[in-house]
Amino acid sequence: MDFIKKDREFDLIGLGEVMLRLSPQSKEKISQSEIFEKNAGGSELNVVSGAAMLGIRSAIITKLPKNKIGHFIRNKIRYGNVSDDYIIYDDSPKKRLGIYYYESGAYPRKSSVIYDRAGSSMCSLRLHEIDENIYKQTKIFHISSISLAIDEGLRDTAIEMIKRFKKENVAISFDVNYRAALWSEEEAKRVVESVLPYVDLLFVSEETSRRMLGRVGTLEEIMKGYSDTYGCKMVATTRREAISPTRHNFNSKIYYDGKFYEEAPYKDIEVIDRIGSGDAYLAGVLFGIIKFGSIERALEIGNALSAVKNTIVGDMSASSIDEIEEVIASHKATGVQDEMIR
Repeated sequence: MDFIKKDREFDLIGLGEVMLRLSPQSKEKISQSEIFEKNAGGSELNVVSGAAMLGIRSAIITKLPKNKIGHFIRNKIRYGNVSDDYIIYDDSPKKRLGIYYYESGAYPRKSSVIYDRAGSSMCSLRLHEIDENIYKQTKIFHISSISLAIDEGLRDTAIEMIKRFKKENVAISFDVNYRAALWSEEEAKRVVESVLPYVDLLFVSEETSRRMLGRVGTLEEIMKGYSDTYGCKMVATTRREAISPTRHNFNSKIYYDGKFYEEAPYKDIEVIDRIGSGDAYLAGVLFGIIKFGSIERALEIGNALSAVKNTIVGDMSASSIDEIEEVIASHKATGVQDEMIR
């Protein structure tokens, strides 16, 4: 993978909003709960934190209100082993942190999310606030379409940053991560397709490819099509089967250098908290690419980290590489296995 540079201060830098997550305890409904557990959440933070916990150096570019709740988020970023060198603080009268409420479901009641993020401090981030030296500081720059959807001014900032990182030979990682609550399929398709020619490492679900992006053919033809049309060097697609809110199967497929990579799925995952499990997959894949330069290793680490994240409360995966290696070994093993590690 010679397109991944080796002489940079950071392995991975992400751009994205970090929100306050409020969740009822246990399986309570939002409408009945009087107590909410507070945490930090955000797609790009989940990715850079998950990869950092595995053992690489990462940072997040984000904008937080300069107040106690902003400091809480900063501390959570640090807890995730992520550098806060590029956090920008908002001291304006309109400063605020975006919030989302997460209600965990139990069959037949589905899990649900309510957003309260309009006009957050992150939406006001502009290019002049960002250190101009950052574009030479990382091997991979990661962003999702969420940062392109929440504010048009932020979208302009993000797209210009993608171009500047690309100019400095930084590999661009992009998660399409379409959210219907944020923008229409038509607008998303137009913006995402304008970004794809800059993307080296593309993460997109089969559903998003077919519905929002209008791609047709077999999954393999769709994945190869991104490479042929836009020049994406790697295309990864996750495949989740939700048997119930608390029981999932998970697998993925990666296309790289003319070949497809896949392994046996993780079956009957006991889901405690599925938020961030897709981000954990990205974190594992990016870690595998950076650390080992191997698609096979990237695939198995991504699958394992995603599977384990489903069992962890909160948005961030918080798993070490040693834990994930044990999960991978168990996944590949046959016959009777120990019930407990001790």
